[in-house]
Amino acid sequence: MKKIFTLIFLGLLPILSTLSHAKTTGCHSWPMNMAEAWMQNAKIVDIPSLDESKTKIKLLALGKKKKGLYTQIYHFVFYDRKGNSYEVITKNEASDDECSMSDVDSYLISKSHIH
Repeated sequence: MKKIFTLIFLGLLPILSTLSHAKTTGCHSWPMNMAEAWMQNAKIVDIPSLDESKTKIKLLALGKKKKGLYTQIYHFVFYDRKGNSYEVITKNEASDDECSMSDVDSYLISKSHIH
């Protein structure tokens, strides 16, 4: 029984480790703001037309690069006031102390226009 518990714990260790890092480096505001600015500059959508209260945010991956530095991959779904949606994947570097350790790479993966 003790061996089974140990195996389960060892299997969960990488997940628990990732979750503990996600609390300290899972800052979404920097990549979200940069994705919005990128969409506006690319003439995809104007920032004032977005309804930020409906934005869906999901941290897809958090990879440790070196001591205190992480790569974050986020999936955002932005909605404008007409109900149109814009799905964006972002990639950036963050540290334990700073969300904006690098530029943000933004990729539009889908957009739907209802109106």
